[in-house]
Amino acid sequence: MAAISVVIPSRNDAELLAVCLAALAAQTRPADEILVVDNASTDATAQVCEAAGVRRLPELVPGVTAATAAGLDAAGGTLLARLDADSVPPRRWLEQLERRFDAEPGLAAVTGPGDFYGGGPLAAWVGRTVYIGGYHRVVGLLLGHPPLFGSNFAIRAEAWRRISGRVDRTDPRVHDDLHISYLIEPDMEVRWDPDLRVGVSARPLQSWAGLRRRLAMAYATFRFDFRRQPPLARRRERVRRRRIPRAGTANPPRRRT
Repeated sequence: MAAISVVIPSRNDAELLAVCLAALAAQTRPADEILVVDNASTDATAQVCEAAGVRRLPELVPGVTAATAAGLDAAGGTLLARLDADSVPPRRWLEQLERRFDAEPGLAAVTGPGDFYGGGPLAAWVGRTVYIGGYHRVVGLLLGHPPLFGSNFAIRAEAWRRISGRVDRTDPRVHDDLHISYLIEPDMEVRWDPDLRVGVSARPLQSWAGLRRRLAMAYATFRFDFRRQPPLARRRERVRRRRIPRAGTANPPRRRT
């Protein structure tokens, strides 16, 4: 049975973090470890972690990518699940994750959508259709595989170790889920599971300033990653590698008689 670590980067989100941790405490399949990466919070984050009995890992380097990477590095599980502080996972979320990885031993990562709360019907529609829907389709087409959604994904520890050394932890403008998605190796399988859902706060969609900030981070992330490897070259390499038969799957040539 896999050991599951849940990593939650957080900065000054104590109230919503408490809700997230309560939802994790109610899981049908309990987490083996919960790490809250405290990115220099000045609110009651430390007290919330202490009350919930979870591990708090301080990370002073600013930015969600530095915080996420620190948490994934420190986690001891074989499956590393990722939530945001404002995520609210349903009771069977960890059970679904474990079942999905058990069903596909070669799966490197799985991700799913979010159901937006707290913003009204319009914000929920924009989040579901434009924000997550557009991200999944457009970025997925660019990458050649489904992109990870930071509020709701899990990656095998061995897959994380393969890419962790190339994660940029210095630029707070780089968005962790998009950046990690770009670093996924060509032979790593990523699945989008529409039934793997979590609640997600609609805060980023309630103002133009919030949307602009998210778009600016996406632009900065793509600009950073495109310098390392142009997207078309990356996609061609992934297609090429996927065409190579895996060991033991190729049909042996038949002998002529």
